[in-house]
Amino acid sequence: MTAPVMVRVGSSTHTGTRRALNEDAQLSTAPVFIVADGMGGHEAGEVASGAVVAEFSQLVGRDALELDDVRRAVARARASVDQLATTGARAGTTLSGVVISSVDGLGYWLAVNIGDSRTYRFASGELEQISEDHSVIQELLDAGELTPEQALTDSRRNIITRAIGAGSTGDADFWLFPAERGDRMLVCSDGLTSEVSEARITEVLSSEADPQRAADLLTADAVNAGGRDNITVVVVDAVAVTTRPGTIVLSDEMDDVDADTRPRETLTGGVR
Repeated sequence: MTAPVMVRVGSSTHTGTRRALNEDAQLSTAPVFIVADGMGGHEAGEVASGAVVAEFSQLVGRDALELDDVRRAVARARASVDQLATTGARAGTTLSGVVISSVDGLGYWLAVNIGDSRTYRFASGELEQISEDHSVIQELLDAGELTPEQALTDSRRNIITRAIGAGSTGDADFWLFPAERGDRMLVCSDGLTSEVSEARITEVLSSEADPQRAADLLTADAVNAGGRDNITVVVVDAVAVTTRPGTIVLSDEMDDVDADTRPRETLTGGVR
């Protein structure tokens, strides 16, 4: 069987300038491209994000995945992170990313998200946020109680409403949509989006053809802008896509903003 979407991938991560430990983890091997942003302090957050990556690593090497594959991986990850609570660790993590999927043999992306790490699609010069933040700030924006400008400095910007672990029982969101030749998927922790504007992200993704170089540039931008949190970036280019059964189409182009991300206790039961 031939994979319905063939890709080139770049990835980069950095502790940032203010954190002693990088609690982010990422997996960027087909068909799985995910970022997990751990929370819970020394070791706990790192273990939580690592547990997510470990569960999804079991899916590496397959041509394509189904929704049930991803659901089961999320469930196993949740069980692993919840197990940490029995040792006294208050661990949790976000999860965002895409996997290669197929419908009737055609190439599709299947996106998954829980928390405030993000997945974008860059196509035809336009950057589109696929995932929706599970955060207090997003709720306030949706309700019209906060402007995007106010959100940049609001003291609640690091409070998330869903997570894996940390007492949260919130479900993950999923989106299934057709892959197109030339698609460029960006998966990142909020260490990037809290420091680098979408205009600058668009500029880099537009101008830098090599996915590894694009990931490195975006990470460096976030560090140079302050690097107040861990930063992780994964860039995935669709270089060939099955657009009709048996046909591969090759791409012709290749308050305290420094605070840790934390769950909102009133809704999730999370503790911190």
